[in-house]
Amino acid sequence: MYQEINFLRHFTFLWSKAMVLQLAPVSFSVESEVQNSIPANWTPVCHITYNRDSWVKLNQSPSEYSDSEALLLCEKTSGVWISWVAGYGEIILDKSEFYC
Repeated sequence: MYQEINFLRHFTFLWSKAMVLQLAPVSFSVESEVQNSIPANWTPVCHITYNRDSWVKLNQSPSEYSDSEALLLCEKTSGVWISWVAGYGEIILDKSEFYC
């Protein structure tokens, strides 16, 4: 007598021909599905190659008055960049200090 429709995976709507609507929560967790699908020994790796004159988003600004982006000027060593941040100036950044 009732028909069931899943709506946005958060609620299940039940209705009859008399148009009586009942809400029932559906147990669904996206986070647990994602966590279960990642292998235990997996580590994220960044494969982006950066070039000079590229703007990157910083994980943390060097000061509260500086910008949150840096201009890569030249690579000092592998993964270490001499950069410029507006409101701060020249700074040496490791690849781990900006978003991949």
